Amino acid sequence: MKEKKTFAGIPKKYASLEKSKIVLIPVPYDYTGTWKKGSKKGPKAFLSAAEHMELYDIETNSEVYKRGIFLVPPIVNPSISSKKMIKKVYEITKKYLLKNKFVTLVGGEHSISIGSIRAFGETYTDMSILHMDAHTDLRPIYNGDPYNHACSMHEASKKYPVIQIGIRSMDILEKQYIQNENVFYIHDLYQDDLWMKKAIQKLSNNVFISIDIDVFDPSIAPSTGTPEPGGMSWYKTLNFLKMVFENKKVIGFDLVELLPNEKESSTDFLVVKLYYKLLSYKYELITT
Repeated sequence: MKEKKTFAGIPKKYASLEKSKIVLIPVPYDYTGTWKKGSKKGPKAFLSAAEHMELYDIETNSEVYKRGIFLVPPIVNPSISSKKMIKKVYEITKKYLLKNKFVTLVGGEHSISIGSIRAFGETYTDMSILHMDAHTDLRPIYNGDPYNHACSMHEASKKYPVIQIGIRSMDILEKQYIQNENVFYIHDLYQDDLWMKKAIQKLSNNVFISIDIDVFDPSIAPSTGTPEPGGMSWYKTLNFLKMVFENKKVIGFDLVELLPNEKESSTDFLVVKLYYKLLSYKYELITT
């Protein structure tokens, strides 16, 4: 019988469900991808890169894996419809939320966020979404499918404040659905030194974070489905996210749209480091 792997090869005593504070759900799914296919391979590349990551975080002087990280079997079914897949993501996310775990997800395409946000919204009151992405993803329907990756924030935007960071591409149709006061376009960020504080003020107490890897500039994260020029830098992004964790209660997050390239593994590693940073900020920051 093949031995079950743990996240980043951490010792089994830190990887059991009973002793873990954190749950990681891989969702290798890209049924609705409209340009480059392959984000279904993202979770596997992510987990492979994690095996080469140092587990000590210098910034927080911590080893957050000791809080326990339980790796859920991947949600796998390449032929399943987007609607059924979202329902499955919802059910599995809700299952672990009801066990009082800090639930995290790695995709796969951005449509999976529809399912996870439904589960978090039913579990927490006063919730807002921090959506970091190159695209607004607010279409009500795309290619005949309301559960397309380009629609990942439409349903949420009708129920919750959605604070969008790094936006630099959208269809004119989406303007009617956008929460204008909550959008921080990338070109504006370079002209406003106070944008981080302004964005955090718009978040409610309970925050779910959804990060599309294309929010980063392609110079540091080229392996994604729809790379857009002029994206976020690594340390600017971390500075902002650290402030979010310091000022709000982050209830969970997902990382989506890693599209691995066998000739370029740096993006895989960036996503792993981002994942581990977010956990370190959640559990190891010393706040006053």
